[in-house]
Formats: sequence, structure tokens, C-alpha cells
Amino acid sequence: MISRRTLLVLPLAAACTRPQEAFQGYAFVANQEGGAIAAVDLGALAVARHIPLEGAPTEVTAAAQRPSVYALTPDNGTVHEIQIGNLKLARKLAVASQAITMALAVDERTLYVLAREPRSLIAVDLDGFKPAWKLALPDEPVGMALSPDGKTAALTSGRAVYLVDLAARRLSPPLGQGDYGPVQFLTDSKSLVAGNRGERLLSAYSVAAQRLITHLPISVRPDQFCFSRDGGQLFVTGEGMDAVVVVYPFFTPQVGDTVLAGHTPGAMDVSEDLLFVASPTSGDVSILSIATRKVMAVVPVGSDPGFIRVMANDQYALVLNRKSGDMAILSVAAIAQKKSRYSPVGLRAMIPVGSRPVSAVVRAI
Repeated sequence: MISRRTLLVLPLAAACTRPQEAFQGYAFVANQEGGAIAAVDLGALAVARHIPLEGAPTEVTAAAQRPSVYALTPDNGTVHEIQIGNLKLARKLAVASQAITMALAVDERTLYVLAREPRSLIAVDLDGFKPAWKLALPDEPVGMALSPDGKTAALTSGRAVYLVDLAARRLSPPLGQGDYGPVQFLTDSKSLVAGNRGERLLSAYSVAAQRLITHLPISVRPDQFCFSRDGGQLFVTGEGMDAVVVVYPFFTPQVGDTVLAGHTPGAMDVSEDLLFVASPTSGDVSILSIATRKVMAVVPVGSDPGFIRVMANDQYALVLNRKSGDMAILSVAAIAQKKSRYSPVGLRAMIPVGSRPVSAVVRAI
């Protein structure tokens, strides 16, 4: 006999054990030495197509409202547009002799390319797929960030930090002197943080006043930045310690903790609750609880992991291994439920993607 209570519970139990629906979309992976973009079907967990490019791609970004992915080949200063529908190269545009990085505008109408030769910031109109304007720069640039409100760009060089009023196409005077690398705006667009690699400082600047707020000495060279999803914590890794420096960037910025994590930690990304930190020398990823700052898991992923991308829905964390040429797929939910710190339960799949994969972006279809 099956009781009425049991009958009521059975559908709930079935729902709880039902496997998660497969993600409908792709991870587009830039293979630097392979000269191609690998489109990985994240539902089938297999490469759907390799898309060859002229040049060595180092960066890829996707538009949310456009059916396109954009790849940058810095060695020839070219932007490549790939159609998501047929996974084919649609258009390409050489904007400079050499480029460094790119960033998609908030409204997705413009792609900004930071060029080394000639030293400039170039705005590409994505509708016409042609340069819209170009702003000459006084120094060789290193890094770039766009403000969340879409009004300002921040540029760094080996000498200074600059702001660009994107509507007026106007460059500010240098905000600070130093060997700067990574730069990021805070979520309110009112201030930014730049990493002074030469002095091992984080420099916080007011955007409106174009002035220094404070310098924060840290124990590592600021090579890599990663914000928590709410923007309330900034995680920093770099040469100097096997650790992640945690910074509270709002109000009066201050250094919170310095947390030991992995060996020569580098690339990072976050889910809602977890921080993923790659250790290239040991071939693993350390996963920390953002709330407690404790290491929850250490997962072997491959040879020379140098890039991590956590999906927006927190289903998978994708780890690119530069030397072994594959992508490790980690289940975020499985890691959150791990009972053993060193259990490999979080590793969902290993997918060969190409030669020296260095960047990836996820796009639903």
C-alpha cells in the first residue's frame, strides 16, 4: 500500500533528482598559437567547429543583443566578427598595425580597440563595421576599462593613468605617475582602481574630480584583478606571494585580507559565492568561499591553466590550459557541495580545444 502522503512526496523527490537542463549555447575559445576560435557546444560538451583566423587571437568577447562574437588578433591589429548562427567568420577589419586589447560598449554599438602601433584608442562602429573615430595617445598603452555607465574609458601605461570622455573624445591629463597595468571602474562609475606594478600599490582615483583618493600598498605585484559579483570586494593576484589580496574598494578603500591560495596564483573569476584561482605552475584551481575566505577545494585541471570564465548562471567554470591545449569544465554546484577538499568531484569534462587557448566567452543561443 502507498499512502497519500507518499504519493504527494514522490513528484517532489523526482524534481529534486532531475538532472539539470543542458545549456543551449557555446563557449568561444581563442587559440593563440592555433590561429583559430574553437566553438564548444556546452550542451554536448564537445567542439562544434574550429573557425580559422588570419593572425593569433588573444581575446574574444560576445554581444548579448547582437548575433556575433568578436575576436582580436593583436599582431596584425585586426577585429574579426563571427556569426553565432552558422559559426563562420562574417567580417574582419584591420584597425591598426598592432593592438593590445578591446572592450565592447555598454550599448553594444561600438567596440573600442586599444592600439600599440599607432598609439591610439579606436572606436569601431559595429553596424557599419568601420572605424568611427581615433584618439591619439601620448604613451604606449597597457590596459583599458570601460565604466559601467558607458561614459568613460580608463587607460593605463608604463607612465600614468588617463581618463577618456567617450562622448567628447577627449583625453584627460595624467592622473598619476607609475608603471600601471590592470585598471577597473567600481560599479557606481564614480571611481576606479589601477594597479601600480612598479611600486606594488593600488591607486584609487575619483573620476569626476580626476584626482587621487588613496594609495594602498599590497604584498603582491598587482597583475590581475577580479571583482565579486556585487562589486564590494576586489581580488588581486600577482608576483610576490602565493596569495590573493582582498580589497574593499568603496568609501575609503582599504586592504582586507591576504589569503594563501595555490602556487603562484594568477587568473581568477567568481561565481555568486566562490572565487576560482588558477595556479599555472601546479596545474590546479583553488576554490575559495567568498564569505569565509577559506579554501573549499583544490581541483587538478591540466597543464598551465591561465584563464577562467564562470558562466553567468553559475553552471560551469571553464578553465583554459595553455600548455595542454584543453578546457577543463568544473561543476560549480558540485564544488559547493564537496565534502572533501581534494576530491575531484567538481571536474565535469576535459575538452581538447586547440593550441594555446588564452581567452573564452560564453554565449547562449
